[in-house]
Amino acid sequence: MSLTTDFGPDSGGRVKGLTIVKPIVYGNIARYFGKKREEDGHTHQWTVYVKPYANEDMSTYIKKVHFKLHESYANPNRIVTKPPYELMETGWGEFEIVIKLYFHDPNERPLTLYHILKLFQSPVTEGTPPTFGHALVSESYEEIVFQEPTQLMQHLLKNVRPITNGHWKHDTDFEEKKEKTLERIIEAQTKVRTEISELKEKLSLAKETIAKFKEEIAKLQNSSGNNIIMM
Repeated sequence: MSLTTDFGPDSGGRVKGLTIVKPIVYGNIARYFGKKREEDGHTHQWTVYVKPYANEDMSTYIKKVHFKLHESYANPNRIVTKPPYELMETGWGEFEIVIKLYFHDPNERPLTLYHILKLFQSPVTEGTPPTFGHALVSESYEEIVFQEPTQLMQHLLKNVRPITNGHWKHDTDFEEKKEKTLERIIEAQTKVRTEISELKEKLSLAKETIAKFKEEIAKLQNSSGNNIIMM
């Protein structure tokens, strides 16, 4: 008997107050051929993928992954039903790939991701050709948030197996990237606070200058009034 049947048509109902987060990585890796292929003009081989951020087998809770490619590809809708959740192709241009994750629990809505296929370094220096054989990696970190999942989904998410007993890592060092992003945010906040402080000082000085002008104008007006009375 399947787990879905065990938990009933409503998958056992929602678990109130429970939130489970599953971090993932998605993106692509591309390699330049060295020149255009004569038969189709393609310049790169690339692979688009969805991976777990941690060392775990996502097939425990993911049923399939749908990759939607550019319409110029034959059969642009590709379905991958088991890990690794990836698709290899060749091409010459960059475009948006829609990635849709379906879960074993039919009561959980699919998750849709959007990834711009990257083949070239950015910014591209004019006149500089891409490096032959060099792998370009463009990947992002994302979190699947299961808010009040069903009992079935809770069971699946809590019983995830590791993929390997070895070291698990990604091409992108997301921890370093996070630290650098935090540093940039702190620097920006410090700069904004400094600019606000400087603007406050300028505003205070402007108010003092306006007050002095008003005082001088009042003195001149009083002086003019006294002169008129004396005459």
